[in-house]
Amino acid sequence: MIGRGLETGIRRAAVAAVLLGLALAVGGCTSVGNIFGKKDSADETLPERPAGELYNEGLAAMQRGNLRKAVESFEEVDRQYPYTEAARKAQVMMAFASYRRGDYETAINAAQRYLSLYPGTPDAAYAQYIIGMSYYHQIPVVTRDQEATRKAMAAMQEIINNYPDSVYANDAREKYAAARDQLAGKEMQIGRYYQERREYVAAVNRFKVVVTEYANTRHVEEALYRLTETNLAMGLNSEAQTAAAVLGHNFPDSQWYKDAYRLLGSGGLKPVENKESWISKAFKIVTG
Repeated sequence: MIGRGLETGIRRAAVAAVLLGLALAVGGCTSVGNIFGKKDSADETLPERPAGELYNEGLAAMQRGNLRKAVESFEEVDRQYPYTEAARKAQVMMAFASYRRGDYETAINAAQRYLSLYPGTPDAAYAQYIIGMSYYHQIPVVTRDQEATRKAMAAMQEIINNYPDSVYANDAREKYAAARDQLAGKEMQIGRYYQERREYVAAVNRFKVVVTEYANTRHVEEALYRLTETNLAMGLNSEAQTAAAVLGHNFPDSQWYKDAYRLLGSGGLKPVENKESWISKAFKIVTG
């Protein structure tokens, strides 16, 4: 399971949330007819409680650790004062409070709604980060379905592409790389499953995915070793020798290479790269 501790990026998100709260807390003393948006018609009845009061109630609830109450208060601001500055800030704070609460579905929905309503605002990167982290914390163990991993990668990619200068960009890159490594690990897990059952063609196809699509993850060394094993088992000596040669060329100090060299030697073979092999061509494309 990918790390679920308090990462540096989460601490930055918490700081950003506090800053959002303080910004509106100052405005909380302003009349409803100013920052928080007075009703257009004099005949309409104003809400019983000012937006600033509701918003600050949400902040206080967060500080007490009552995240459910915080979400309710921020939601009430959005309901009573739609499309105002108060509602905008309450929307992103509701997403953050839901995320802190572990209610990731609500956090994602609130953050996505924020992005649909306020895509060009300074807090858009923050909302996208909440989406990414909500998916990231749902990444399961490698033996389970990895749909959440793919969604986490996509959400983090949005930050990298659209908000490259934001305070969340570096952490998004790290989380993207970790999620990608998880997907490579899933391919390896399936490949080993097939290999154990001597379904070598199916195993090779999985290891091939790691070499061609996830070559810069920590799993590529094992993938090349497994290609050595499986190709030897099928009698494809040239492919096995190529896999070992590519492994040795790129990771000469790897234990996987030492094992591959020993395995080939047990059959009187040595690592020799066939330049026409897909293994040689694919790895050159990735590393070249």
